[in-house]
Amino acid sequence: MTNKPDRSGFCILAGLALAAMTASMMPSASAHEANKRVADANALATTDSSSRQAPQSTRRPVARAEKGPYYVDFRARTAASWGHAFVWYGKTSERAVDVAGLTPKGDTWSYVLGHLTWVPSETGASYGDLDPDYLTASYRVYLNEADAKRVFAYIKKLQASSPVWNAETTNCTGFIGDIAEYMGLKVPYRWQRPENFVNSLKEINGGRQLVRLSAE
Repeated sequence: MTNKPDRSGFCILAGLALAAMTASMMPSASAHEANKRVADANALATTDSSSRQAPQSTRRPVARAEKGPYYVDFRARTAASWGHAFVWYGKTSERAVDVAGLTPKGDTWSYVLGHLTWVPSETGASYGDLDPDYLTASYRVYLNEADAKRVFAYIKKLQASSPVWNAETTNCTGFIGDIAEYMGLKVPYRWQRPENFVNSLKEINGGRQLVRLSAE
């Protein structure tokens, strides 16, 4: 009989090593702008590259209306560890955005402990979610008003029903994957790097930009 690798032991060692390297690097919770909802105009512009790159003479004034007045933007950013996946959602005509994602509540040690068991979570904006310099992947889809109301209500319900975080079972890619699935999108394998997950989500859906929910 061959001995199988002890995955939990590896996670412990990896987690402790990560904590040693990052404990002095990560901003304190008080420095996090967790409740900030207004994104910088430059951040919003990074996800609307098609309108920015198109020559003025070829832009269609009704293009935004055709896409839908509301959106959900599946995003990934860098972090001290593997990165983080989350969503922006809101109205295309407004700068204000809402942010939803699943992260461990607390400091670095909560993150390390979350590799071994479930820890309390936070589901709002976390440090870096509104900073375009941290962005590594983005996939924005548009909705009409009726569908947006349903999707936004589902996101808030998911936030309220996600009290814990665990690196293996209830993590950030699984969280935004639930949102994508509710919207009728094809969802890739969830337990992969956030950047890869968002890029795979866009790829398997053919870059689809308009989502129409099925009738209730």
